[in-house]
Amino acid sequence: MNSETIYTTLKHRILDLTLNPGQSMSEHELCERFSVSRTPVRTALQRLQADGLAHVIPYRGSTVSLLDFDEIQQMIYLRTAVESQVILDFLPMCTPLLEEKIRYQIRKQMALIQGEFELSQFYEMDSHLHAIWFHVTHKDKLWEMIQRAQIHYTRFRMLDIAESRNFSAIIREHQELFQIIHEKRAGEIMPLMHRHLYGSIGRLGEKLQTEFREYFITKETDN
Repeated sequence: MNSETIYTTLKHRILDLTLNPGQSMSEHELCERFSVSRTPVRTALQRLQADGLAHVIPYRGSTVSLLDFDEIQQMIYLRTAVESQVILDFLPMCTPLLEEKIRYQIRKQMALIQGEFELSQFYEMDSHLHAIWFHVTHKDKLWEMIQRAQIHYTRFRMLDIAESRNFSAIIREHQELFQIIHEKRAGEIMPLMHRHLYGSIGRLGEKLQTEFREYFITKETDN
């Protein structure tokens, strides 16, 4: 097994919170698990550190990076502003065929939650829906930039999904957004996107300061 496979596997486990923020990643244990020498493991850990997903301290070990709540809030602020504008640009371009594409994505989400599924599957479907208006308005690069910049926010959303498991509420907001797009009610886009994207903070509530406090960087944390 090469370093690329190790890197991809660990990155997936970090982003879907199989490996929690602050959790130790022992080189020795990783070598045993992947049946490799230390070299590919160290290479993978260095790449994860470059991504902002791992914190490697020479001669002391490696841990999954903590979440930065300030960065998460700024990312939500950015997405609310940018995505609201993208949807506004999308409104005059939205055809019945594109509306059906949005409906299809929402139906897939509804079908998914009827059975057993992995949280990452719901997250991916959610992302596919939001990517539609970026693609149609030729903002694919902007969407890619947002995705790459969401290292902390992606894990925060996964924490929200895993903890609240309020999939129906998220889908209802998607349905509400579709109706706004269908009826071209431009003035309602920003308020809904604000509620939709900031919803995770409200759902997690006090648990951010109690149950999940150790997942986040504090002023005393040297990250």
